[in-house]
Amino acid sequence: MSMTISPRRRWLLLALVITAGVLNYVDRQIIAVLKPVISAELGWNDNDYGTLAAWFQGSAAFAFLFTGWIVDRLGVKWANPAGVVAWSLAAIAHGWAFTMGHFIAARAALGATEAMGTPTGIKTIATIFPPALRSTGFGISNAAGNVGAIVTPLLIPIVAALWGWREAFVIAGGLGLVWALVWLVTTRGLSFDTPPPEVASPDDPVPQFGPIVTERRTWAIAIAKVLSDSTWWLMLFWMPDFFNRMFGLSGTALGPPLAVVYAAGAVGSLLGGMVSTRLLQAGVSVNRVRKGIMLVSALLVTPVPLALSTDNYWVAVAILALTIGAHQGFSTNLFALIADVTPRDKVGRVTSFGAFCGNLGGMAIAKIAGLVLAAGLGYLPLFLFAAVSYLLALGWIQLLLPRIVRVDDPAPVTGGH
Repeated sequence: MSMTISPRRRWLLLALVITAGVLNYVDRQIIAVLKPVISAELGWNDNDYGTLAAWFQGSAAFAFLFTGWIVDRLGVKWANPAGVVAWSLAAIAHGWAFTMGHFIAARAALGATEAMGTPTGIKTIATIFPPALRSTGFGISNAAGNVGAIVTPLLIPIVAALWGWREAFVIAGGLGLVWALVWLVTTRGLSFDTPPPEVASPDDPVPQFGPIVTERRTWAIAIAKVLSDSTWWLMLFWMPDFFNRMFGLSGTALGPPLAVVYAAGAVGSLLGGMVSTRLLQAGVSVNRVRKGIMLVSALLVTPVPLALSTDNYWVAVAILALTIGAHQGFSTNLFALIADVTPRDKVGRVTSFGAFCGNLGGMAIAKIAGLVLAAGLGYLPLFLFAAVSYLLALGWIQLLLPRIVRVDDPAPVTGGH
């Protein structure tokens, strides 16, 4: 017997998607928070750290060429636990890394496996939510990364102080294995709209990007992701170093400033989703809603170079908080744009291709940041780029998609017992 999924089950599934997003960001950000400690023990310099960040981003980028296809083939029910288990094992592997080669392998594995997170989360929300509620769903889900980014600098230094930095990686990864068991129990009896792997057609053995890379909407999203994600990854990997370099903060002292910045990111995600939902429900066109919110978000990022001109780190925190909050408002509506203009059977692949391009941007900015800082140029060139990156991204979207039109929506997910 089949029935439409209940609101209660829908929000429970969203809670699990959020938790997976939290774990995803915790695992990737541990190395940034513990950089001063690990660098002191292993002798890393700025260029070494930039190299590790670039390997993470590069492996994630190329994995995104396949993870969207994997998600589309496995379906929501199985892609979620497969992804979380894979990246949790990669996170645990950091605890046994001793040389730069070991860390490069662990970071590459983590980047490749965490690439399951974005297309899985987007497809899950696009599957379980009707169109009118998706913006709210995306906003709440997008806030999950910020929760992870808040928790990591507050808790990970304490865990590292109590048990060591290696154990911090192992404990965080172990939580993902527990999550996978909870997901399998929660989704028992549910049937999603994507066929399970045992009935997937053998005639489609590789990702089919041909149908999407010829479409303007794909490139509108992809290049916008390159520009906007470059700033996001710059902040995610280098913000702890910024506060350490500019204000001498390290260890547990980094926790409160980073928590405030990423809390603002969570607020930006929620506002970006909720405001767009309200406007759409009020009858405002999807074209005006998406581009209007992205324009406001882009303008709010422009003051970011001012963070370099203050001696008070809380002023810098406020400026970077505004930047991260604005990014998440922009990003929430960019993710929603994917579901707006892409047929459901292509959502995973379009999301993955966009994330592939965004991670290439992240890979480039991670290595460039290391080189710029190692050359003694400071953060000014990097922050000047960040200030204009979102305006450039929105301008590109306007060029390729002068008018956003939402595609027809298929039937909702069903559940059975």
